[in-house]
Amino acid sequence: MMEDALALGVGAKPTDEAEMYLDGTREMLDEKWEYWEGPRFSGEYPIKWMSVEDQETGQWVVSSNDPGGKGGKYGSADIVTKDKFKDFRAHVEFFVATPGGNSGVYLQNRYEIQVLDGDTTSHGMGAIINETPSPYHLYKGIGQWNAYDIQFRAARFDENGELTEKPMATVYFNGAKAHTNVKINQVWGGENSGLDGGNDGGKGITNRLGGLKLQAEGHDVLYRNIWIEEKDFTEPDTDF
Repeated sequence: MMEDALALGVGAKPTDEAEMYLDGTREMLDEKWEYWEGPRFSGEYPIKWMSVEDQETGQWVVSSNDPGGKGGKYGSADIVTKDKFKDFRAHVEFFVATPGGNSGVYLQNRYEIQVLDGDTTSHGMGAIINETPSPYHLYKGIGQWNAYDIQFRAARFDENGELTEKPMATVYFNGAKAHTNVKINQVWGGENSGLDGGNDGGKGITNRLGGLKLQAEGHDVLYRNIWIEEKDFTEPDTDF
């Protein structure tokens, strides 16, 4: 009952206040997404992520296997929502087709929720990367649809731009709570990973807004049913 009431897990429908950002169609991909043009960007428009038909369900889904990401060059062909966010709730469904499939979901184009088959470490599947253990036991595995449901509160700053409160996230993985009110310490992965990755080793977080980003690493990882609801968390609490 809880999963249905909170609209969690695979197949969860958008809340009344949410906007659909990826329904699997080419039209929505082009309308609401763009490449992140970071230091390593090598993609070419139109976006080379392909809209393909899921043979099992007949639904349209989007493949992250952009040629620009071959060889695991994250940051070379990642896509990010054109809309930028402060606090939000997001629902993301993904499908890993082959062993070792690698991608990632980035909050505010900074903080990665890892998508990496076979890795059970703090750099692995379902981890808030390098900040939490991997809740690998919640992963359905290769050839199955999986879902993240996330509430995120952006970092807070004083009038001089100094950091006063760290960013925070609560994450459900396939309908089960995996992380609760985790304070995120930095951007990991360097300047090619996302906004502020090159500032003070990733610790120099700024108040620039960022979109929801999906990572291209040249793997067969598919995405569908991504929706986002903007929030305003006045208190440092993202639990739901």
